[in-house]
Amino acid sequence: MAKKEKVVDLKPKAEKITTEQLQKVQDTVNKINKSQLQIGSIELQKHEMLHGIAGLRDELTLLQAEFEKEYGTFDINIQDGTINYPDNGEADKKD
Repeated sequence: MAKKEKVVDLKPKAEKITTEQLQKVQDTVNKINKSQLQIGSIELQKHEMLHGIAGLRDELTLLQAEFEKEYGTFDINIQDGTINYPDNGEADKKD
């Protein structure tokens, strides 16, 4: 078997990428960073909204407890305020 000779490249190697290539890379990285920042901002808004919803659910639970105490049910039509009593026509009052 004959040994393969090693080919030596005598062409000088570039030290830097072109200005245009550098600009494209920088623009792309900047767009990625900007997008990640926007995602973080949106996630923060999402967290705050979820926290707000949890507070509103607590508030609704308190309102339901008030209705249960006053009317014997918290089954209320939220469109017109009609109280939907159980099938027997009256709320089950606890003595």
